[in-house]
Amino acid sequence: MNVLVFADNTNGTIAKAAFEAVSYGAKIASDTGGSGSIVTFGNTNSDSLNELASYGLTDIRVMPSLTNMDPMQIGSLVEAAANETGADLIIFSHDYTGKSVAPIAAAKLNAGMVSGVLDYPSTNDDFTVKKGVFSGKAFAEVKINSDKKVISLFPNSIAKTKGNAEANLIEFNAEVGAPSVIIKEFKSKGGDGILLTEAELVVSAGRGLKGPENWGMIDELAKELGAATACSRPVADIGWRPHHEHVGQTGIAIRPNLYIAAGISGAIQHLAGVNGSKVIVVINTDPEAPFFKAADYGIVGDAFEVVPKLVNAVKAFKANQA
Repeated sequence: MNVLVFADNTNGTIAKAAFEAVSYGAKIASDTGGSGSIVTFGNTNSDSLNELASYGLTDIRVMPSLTNMDPMQIGSLVEAAANETGADLIIFSHDYTGKSVAPIAAAKLNAGMVSGVLDYPSTNDDFTVKKGVFSGKAFAEVKINSDKKVISLFPNSIAKTKGNAEANLIEFNAEVGAPSVIIKEFKSKGGDGILLTEAELVVSAGRGLKGPENWGMIDELAKELGAATACSRPVADIGWRPHHEHVGQTGIAIRPNLYIAAGISGAIQHLAGVNGSKVIVVINTDPEAPFFKAADYGIVGDAFEVVPKLVNAVKAFKANQA
């Protein structure tokens, strides 16, 4: 099976989720005896491209003249690259760009598509992939019957495998048409630069913190762990935290290795966005809080006492490791 992986490029830097998609695609190509390549665009950082290649696919097609993040143009680029490489499977990351471009590419290629894939496919007699359904409360096994197939891989779903290969860069040009939208400016959301959709560690809090002035301990714990920060919807709605930190059914769905929730009761809408986390730690004064039923570890206690102790414990552990 020949594989093509789309690697998103923002301001010259390859998105972290793309490295996982490349590792995923490389394994499928190897297991099925096919070839694999990558397609991206813009003035991409060469160090990022070499690192991308180290995850198993070295042939990287770059269209440097395409610098605008227009989904229709990127869809045309992926279509052209898939046709040139004879790709049977086109892989996107299930992130903002992947969600908008993958359906366009699938339509152009007349391909069956499954979004939010969580594991490697079965490739013996058919091509079947696993994805979450019903807000993550169940799983579906979906078979793709079309000759060409498009999937988007949910971030933090598989373990990445890194080697030492270097990129074989191929300048690629495709007819992508005029842009329908133009990105005029990028503005940082602030913070330490860790995107929630790519974070492996997340520290989150809710109304149990009683006010935005108490968020310092959450930020400190996140900083010590190298984690991203998040919040529940009510906290974002009342303006304690920015909306881009809201995780849940109506916010961002995440799948980190560790999710720490302080002062969040765990309503079903919140759980829908975080129940894919590998390990969930809940801190709440209410022993009957619904979140404890989903937690791997639970602490019945006051976040104002527990979180500072966690911060001190992490600092002590790091000091002993130095």
